Amino acid sequence: MSDTRQKIISAAITAVRQYGIEGVRIQNISKLADITPGAVYRHFKGKEELLTECFIYVDKQAAKLFDHIVLNPLTIVTNPQKAIHKLWSPYFRFWVTHPDETVFYHRFRDSAFFSEFDKKRDVSYFSNFIKMVHAFKNIFPGLVKINQDILWLHVLTATVLYAKYVVNGVLPDNKETEDTVFQLLMTGIDGYLHMPPKKKK
Repeated sequence: MSDTRQKIISAAITAVRQYGIEGVRIQNISKLADITPGAVYRHFKGKEELLTECFIYVDKQAAKLFDHIVLNPLTIVTNPQKAIHKLWSPYFRFWVTHPDETVFYHRFRDSAFFSEFDKKRDVSYFSNFIKMVHAFKNIFPGLVKINQDILWLHVLTATVLYAKYVVNGVLPDNKETEDTVFQLLMTGIDGYLHMPPKKKK
């Protein structure tokens, strides 16, 4: 990615936090990037393409976190909460420590742009995370009984939402907040971890 393209993406993410998805203009972005509006259009066809590229950029940053996590299968069996926390905590901390990205991500997912983009987007960069999810499913068959769209929408939405409250100063940025959010998420999942596998007919 060229320096100018990176500068535009960073400026757009910041601009969305200031002006909102609907309110942000190319002129706002070019001013923050300290370039002309024409320079923005040389890299992106328009606002929709630019904001979509911003989302992919942030999403890939979050996905990279899972490339450096190694889960011990024995820990998954003996202490599943600990294993899940090892996955979840860096993800939550990522959003808390990237305030502009957090607000942008939350707003983009709630925007009219997202629904069409989501139907065709490539999420192969989450391959390491997906492998870990399959490992949990193999050990805890009860997880398969949950509607997977609802499960991951719940985890993602709740995590980013609480992180947004932290970066906006509504909630304190401390271990107590992180532990409470995690326990709230786990309370909803815990029952499924202990469900027996389906009996074969």
